[in-house]
Amino acid sequence: MDPIRGERKQEGASVRPGFSEALLGKKGWLAGGPRRLACRSLNCMEWSLLPPATKEMETQTSVVKGRFMGDPSHEYEHTELQKVNEGEKVFEEEVVFQIKEETRLVSVIDQIDKAVAVIPRGALFKTPFGPINVNRTFEGLSLSEAKKLSSYFHFREPVELKNKTLLEKAELDPSLDFMDSLEHDIPRGSWSVQMERGNALVVLRSLLWPGLTFYHAPRTKNYGYIYVGTGEKNLDLPFML
Repeated sequence: MDPIRGERKQEGASVRPGFSEALLGKKGWLAGGPRRLACRSLNCMEWSLLPPATKEMETQTSVVKGRFMGDPSHEYEHTELQKVNEGEKVFEEEVVFQIKEETRLVSVIDQIDKAVAVIPRGALFKTPFGPINVNRTFEGLSLSEAKKLSSYFHFREPVELKNKTLLEKAELDPSLDFMDSLEHDIPRGSWSVQMERGNALVVLRSLLWPGLTFYHAPRTKNYGYIYVGTGEKNLDLPFML
């Protein structure tokens, strides 16, 4: 179980960040949600619950490129050459795999959620015994903090934090800095930070997953994120920076 996600779910909608997802396909829209409760809809009125993402789904759908079709029942075809042994003879045989668009949708929602879901520093805190709770004393980031990428974390289990040295960890507050900071994302420059409405709102946009937008009103508890895009990762970003 993901303690960060689990805690968010238990605390209720009034304190968790809002998140929704809309992927544009060639034939229409496919709408989704966070990986703990992902749904799909073609008309935003009738919704179907999607199965949870698995590692097998990610591997299976990684070979599919390009836009979504917008039809959950659509099946992509992928051909692979596999070696077949018959006695002492070895030859290659073409094997065709069918991959459903719905499976791809589940996998992409999960990838986006893991890669660019964002939460401000201090919105959650970790107790010395391990549990993670919503910080009810959190009143938002100050204006100066809101302009820094170091004030925002990936809303997931930490990955890079485990690779830090003891000296680097000594400078962190274990009750607040228990997730990966956006400041160290690779490639550098994969986030844009903009102040809007006369510094009343900070907006973060992912250049790696175009369509992901995070917002926070400094000195308030208001924050959230949304993805509206084609479900395609910008693999050319390192060459564009």
